[in-house]
Amino acid sequence: MTEGETVHPRRGLVLAACMMATFTAAVESTIVATAMPTIAADLSGAELTSWVFSAYLLAQAVTIPIYGRLADLHGRKRIFVIGAALFFAGSALCGLAGSITTLILFRALQGCGAGAVQPIAYTIVGDIYAPAERARIQGMLSGVFGAAAIVGPTIGAVLVRAGSWRAVFWINLPIVAAAIVMVIVFLHETVRTRRHQIDLIGAILLVAGIGGIILAADRWRALGTTNGAAAAGIGIAALVALVYHERNTREPMLPAALWRSRIIVVGGFGAFAVGAAIMSVLAFLPVYIQAAMGRGSGEAGIVLGVLLLVWTFGSISGGRLMVHISYRTTCCAGAVIIIAGAGMLIALTPDASIVYACVAVSVLGIGLGFCNTTWIVSVQTQVNYELRGSATSAVLFMRFLGQALGAAFAGVILSFGLRHGVLDAADPLGRLLDQANPLAGPDRASLAIAVSGAFRGIFELTALMGLVTLVLALRLPRGVGAGFSRRT
Repeated sequence: MTEGETVHPRRGLVLAACMMATFTAAVESTIVATAMPTIAADLSGAELTSWVFSAYLLAQAVTIPIYGRLADLHGRKRIFVIGAALFFAGSALCGLAGSITTLILFRALQGCGAGAVQPIAYTIVGDIYAPAERARIQGMLSGVFGAAAIVGPTIGAVLVRAGSWRAVFWINLPIVAAAIVMVIVFLHETVRTRRHQIDLIGAILLVAGIGGIILAADRWRALGTTNGAAAAGIGIAALVALVYHERNTREPMLPAALWRSRIIVVGGFGAFAVGAAIMSVLAFLPVYIQAAMGRGSGEAGIVLGVLLLVWTFGSISGGRLMVHISYRTTCCAGAVIIIAGAGMLIALTPDASIVYACVAVSVLGIGLGFCNTTWIVSVQTQVNYELRGSATSAVLFMRFLGQALGAAFAGVILSFGLRHGVLDAADPLGRLLDQANPLAGPDRASLAIAVSGAFRGIFELTALMGLVTLVLALRLPRGVGAGFSRRT
């Protein structure tokens, strides 16, 4: 048996464990949202609540590439169990937190565990399924994120009403524990024991680089211009030093072989574009619906739920489609559909119906789902066991980075549009969203039209990311697909 070869007579159970663990890591980004007002009131830290989210997401982002490389060096099972155990411990401690500060620290620990769960779950699936099967299964695994985003807020609200906010964190514990046990029992892999040189300097530079850039993008307003620029500068400097260091180390954290494959490079940047596209809509479309269109939060939630539901369907369908056609064709189709959906959002007006908005996000969701699955599967097909963890983690990290920078840049576009397009109104969004002192009909209508112009720039960014995706998809080689793949 060769190194890394897996024996998978119970691969259905291994897949179930991966999906369970992935669901718990994904749902933590949404389930806490509905509990935050209660948490802030109980722990008396409303001014720090945003860090409850940022600590988790930042810790998850910076550890994804590191876990991927460690999984290549030391095997999937060991690193998955360590990461899932950290996630378990962080979840348990979050439920015991006595202050907002300790909750933020425990959320960071939880995020450090989540950074292992997601990429290694994808990598395990890539190991135990052949390329033709992998496309279908990875689509299902991608669909878990849509399901988590849909049910997370509902579960959080029910738990808070029925018991305590602490149950929001503890509900994950039995699921994670079961996933750990199932992976230990049912996943069998043989990894040749040999001495490895752990690239600690590379890991530190990677964390500093990624952390600085994402911190600056995600928290620019909270940090201020000076601190935000400093964080970004440190991040860029660390990444430059990382490139130099990686060229001169024996076992680099980011193996150079990854970047010699056209498909891997294209897949990484494609995942970035898809991440930016999805986040620019997820973060700002609900605000548009409530502010510009004057609809309630329930209707905004319906539109968002439709987007996530169709994205899940698109991920699964894209996985099935690429078995029969090439990665290039699947991704090009997805990119064209993204552009069409974004075009419908650009045409969205304050007096449009919710049905139109649902149709627009449905078109967008199908395209995003197609591309999301294609990038992951195409990259996994190009590498063997020794690099599959690193390659998978690189794609997932690039998608995560795209989400962070996409949301930040969309925020800049909105601020610029409001500042220069709505010159005669102070805090136009606040005025449109103020339920206590609603604006009169004509005043509201004129302000809503002006505000919609600022949001149009965000949807144009989504269309641009679709165009970037199309250009990248055209760089994929012809005749390469899950059912008839070759390495490039």
